[in-house]
Amino acid sequence: MELAPYAASDATTRGRVYEESAPDWRGEFQRDRDRIIHCAAFRRLEYKTQVFVNHEGDMFRTRLTHSIEVAQIARTIARALSLNEDLTEAIALAHDLGHAPFGHAGQESLNGCMREYGGFEHNLQSLRVVELLEEHYASFPGLNLSFETREGILKHCARANHERAGEAGVRFRAGGQPGLEAQVADLADEIAYNNHDLDDGLRAGLIEVAKLEEITLFREPYLEVCRRWPELSQRGVIHEVIRRMVNRQVCDLIETSRDLIASVAPADIDAVRAHDGPLIRFESTMQAAHRELKHYLGTHLYRHYRVHRMTTKAKRTLKALFEAFMVDSQVLPPTTRSRVQALQETDGEAGKARGIVDYIAGMTDRYAIAEYERLFTPSQLT
Repeated sequence: MELAPYAASDATTRGRVYEESAPDWRGEFQRDRDRIIHCAAFRRLEYKTQVFVNHEGDMFRTRLTHSIEVAQIARTIARALSLNEDLTEAIALAHDLGHAPFGHAGQESLNGCMREYGGFEHNLQSLRVVELLEEHYASFPGLNLSFETREGILKHCARANHERAGEAGVRFRAGGQPGLEAQVADLADEIAYNNHDLDDGLRAGLIEVAKLEEITLFREPYLEVCRRWPELSQRGVIHEVIRRMVNRQVCDLIETSRDLIASVAPADIDAVRAHDGPLIRFESTMQAAHRELKHYLGTHLYRHYRVHRMTTKAKRTLKALFEAFMVDSQVLPPTTRSRVQALQETDGEAGKARGIVDYIAGMTDRYAIAEYERLFTPSQLT
């Protein structure tokens, strides 16, 4: 497929931190994607919470399945807009590599623990994973991904942490935009988690279909499916509705973005970066419907008492682990303890705290639970 002039390309990449010879049979962004898929942090996403903790059921989405769904949606949009699919996929697959166990509850807990030491953001942590924490190669730390992939992974960043974002965070300090592939991955993430969290909430029985008929994005496809297949099972209805919801949002995003890009006519990716706003967006009516669904989920799913119970326990668990490791780093595994000590020698207590959070953020849900039991349950002596 011929790329648009404003798409990212292997020929014009800003390159990698550590110079490498060009890949033999792949493009630069294909190499990035492949390194992400083969890294340990990506595999651990299988046992990290999306909404429901892993042991609550095998049918619920995890961070891994969510990332795959984001990549599928993002590639569809990128292809329709003649953007670089390989880069888009790489960003989508890597965007949650730094997410803490237990979903957003884990992020909130670790951010609270790190309040005096620079805070915790999963986007920055994802960047830290690919730039430093992954250990695969003899010649460099991390995965040595291209600038464009790292720029896309860092979707958002608090102003106080702009300097910590390094080269990939230049756009935050300059007030610019990322490339279109990064913008696509960002909105594909929103489409995926809004619609698929809704699907999981319905499967878990935490959301009622009758009340969802008030939601614009749900109501129209729901009535259409019920009218067309009146004998269809409830699960079948939900599946048909969700796929229609996703399709409508993706189509709207493609059509609106295509027209906006055409009106601006950026000459290249640097013109995209210099533009005063994103060029990938929904039409205003769809944006309002998208926000309505997001608000509904925030009120009725993420704050449901069963989810809240889980998030409360999760926050306590991670906070207890952090405090225990800060008080006595001798209880850390030897390899982790060595890293923490090295960071402490360089950056004092802030370095120690950052090393401990690197360890906790890399845990899966079940590993965090097991580590908590090993530390605080008297019967667990190893």
